[in-house]
Amino acid sequence: MKQFKQLFLYAVLITAAFTGCKKANSDVDVTKEVIGSGTLNGEVYGIWPRGSVQRISGDIIIPEGKSLVIEEGVLVLMDTLAKPEIIVKGNLYSMGTAENPVKFTIEENYRTDSRKFGKQWGGILAAPTSAEVLLDNTILEYGGGTTTESSTSVKMGLYKAVSGENLPALWFSNANGTLVVTNCIFRNFQEDCTYIEGGKIIFSNNSFYTTGLTGGEGINIKSGCIADVSYNLFYATNTNAMKLSNSGDRTPQAHVIAYNNTILNTGWRRPTVKGGSIWLEATVFTELHNNLFANARFGIKRDTKKPEDTRSVNSYNLYYGFTQATVDQFQPSADVVGGKNDIIGKTAGVNDPKFVNYPLNTAGDNADFNRSWDFHLQEGSPALGAGTTDFVRNFPNGLTINDINYPSPAPSSFIGAFGTKK
Repeated sequence: MKQFKQLFLYAVLITAAFTGCKKANSDVDVTKEVIGSGTLNGEVYGIWPRGSVQRISGDIIIPEGKSLVIEEGVLVLMDTLAKPEIIVKGNLYSMGTAENPVKFTIEENYRTDSRKFGKQWGGILAAPTSAEVLLDNTILEYGGGTTTESSTSVKMGLYKAVSGENLPALWFSNANGTLVVTNCIFRNFQEDCTYIEGGKIIFSNNSFYTTGLTGGEGINIKSGCIADVSYNLFYATNTNAMKLSNSGDRTPQAHVIAYNNTILNTGWRRPTVKGGSIWLEATVFTELHNNLFANARFGIKRDTKKPEDTRSVNSYNLYYGFTQATVDQFQPSADVVGGKNDIIGKTAGVNDPKFVNYPLNTAGDNADFNRSWDFHLQEGSPALGAGTTDFVRNFPNGLTINDINYPSPAPSSFIGAFGTKK
């Protein structure tokens, strides 16, 4: 009977793709038609058609060997009582566009300040059998629910497989798999935005902001990962923009090349002192270039008991602090890692990056992101022309997912994620 219901629902979606009905939700372009919508739980695969609204009433599972393609403009509404998890045992391709992104969210009337740090649904959890996950022009918000003994992820032994864990927006765990996350927004999550335990990976041109209630990182990478991380904006993540680690003893050794990222106001909301920009540990091999740190709580920091691989290199990173306390915590020491040709002063206000529109006196613990801010650089910025392009990415030819090649962007001579405004 269950299989019959699933086949019937799939037939309904395919039929709807040809018939269509007028869209009524303001998050999807009103000039287009909704061509397939439904209320879903259980096993799903196939296509969620362009412009459709998908209401998720319980945990959904993409079966091993199957794929779910989410076309541009799809609105995925998660039930705040069921707090669904999205389990990916097969492949997931979320293929939005800049004009019509895919959006994973909750009903609009629930998007209130009391839910600023989410907890209203689980996350996207890709099992070790998942070969490919693509998130392109996709918005994920208001998730990061806490697992219980009855959670599907716990029963399946996924993620940390215990109750009481705050789920990330995205977990990927296949060391032989491929993950591309590009042009996406992660916001309003309880803890980590991403937690990656293996794979060939590109993170590019994403924004991570207003995440982490008492802890959590923007990008959290473990052993088994080979990754290029570039042109991302991190604002007010509770702890680090990136936590880079080789923990877990998977093969290959974690190797992360992170370059041309902009990191602001990270780390200040964590109730205990740890990191506040990029954290290195457990023999991770890192290459960190052209990153711009403004009002982050610390410079690049290491676990002194379990430090990074000795081959790791840092260079041409720029640091700005509005307060003297911030600047003092940028200075290289046993646990704060310096780099070659870094631009780092010793006085508050030195190295003003000259953002087009961002008040540099914004409180460090501010978590509210103003979408009118503009982190492009004005002429005269010390970040312009101060970077390096003299390094090789892990994936200079990009990565291919679902027969489409996604580039790992070339480095720029400016520092940070944004040059001058075109």
